[in-house]
Amino acid sequence: MRTGFIAAIFCLSALATPSPLLAQWTPERPIRVVLPFVPGSSYDSIMRMLAEPLGQALKQAVVVDNRAGASGIIGADIVAKAAPDGHTLAFLGDNHLIFPAIGRPTPYDLFRDFAPLMRVAKLDNVVVSHASLPAQTLNELIALFKANPGKYKFGSGGQAGTTHLAGELFALMAGVSILHVPYKGGSTAVTGMLGNEVNMMIANMVVIKPLVASGRLRAYAVAANKRSDHLPGVPSTAEAGLPGLEVPQFYALFAPARTPGAVMMRLENELKQIVTSPAFRTRVESQGADVVSSDPRELEAFLKTQLAGYRKTALAAGIKAE
Repeated sequence: MRTGFIAAIFCLSALATPSPLLAQWTPERPIRVVLPFVPGSSYDSIMRMLAEPLGQALKQAVVVDNRAGASGIIGADIVAKAAPDGHTLAFLGDNHLIFPAIGRPTPYDLFRDFAPLMRVAKLDNVVVSHASLPAQTLNELIALFKANPGKYKFGSGGQAGTTHLAGELFALMAGVSILHVPYKGGSTAVTGMLGNEVNMMIANMVVIKPLVASGRLRAYAVAANKRSDHLPGVPSTAEAGLPGLEVPQFYALFAPARTPGAVMMRLENELKQIVTSPAFRTRVESQGADVVSSDPRELEAFLKTQLAGYRKTALAAGIKAE
């Protein structure tokens, strides 16, 4: 009986002692978030809004490391090859989904080499034109293009980029023929539209909002399933007659694959507290973006849905990696 009593006490003690797998993870050194984009980009701005409160929550500095190059491939590859211990993360976006959609080789696989952590924000895109174009609504714009196949042009920030695929998706869904003119960046494309070099574009909210407000560009619809608070007087594509044209730009954090569950859980819990706070929401919305709080499973499902859409558009439009 004495032996049985001692064994029972030992078992109870073992149950009362936290397992290393269940204990809350604490980082041992500063956390590095690799950002595969240039300083001053919208990705840079939003990640820096996250860095300070995340560092405070984890009691370690969170350092944003800009590693632009090869359209985001260089920075992503650094994280794909990093130790899966929670001390190196990546902040990725649409380019990293477009690469597999168009067959562009990368030294990593987005779904194999990364663990989705959280989508923290999205940025709506808007169907816009030069203010002189004789169309007041989205249906009138489509009718104008149908009546003049091949006459009108749409701009993009570059071949096989987000705005290129968005423009091709618009053309496919609307059943119109418009010529693609790629520029060396989204802001350059908008400048080209302001100069009437191209007639329309699907451009991001941050860039076009002040130009629509000043009357230099005309907004036809937000490419989403509902209106945006940033342009409340502009209908969604669902309202305007082209349901399904939804091309949000996303901002998401990833860890290297095989990062332990305890690490992922701690990061997810702290991020959720920050992302759902009024202070963070206010700062993100001041940039023209919107807060999104999704868990790893929701982010993975979103990525797969977006990738399928990009692949379908790229195939239909004949877009391939250069």
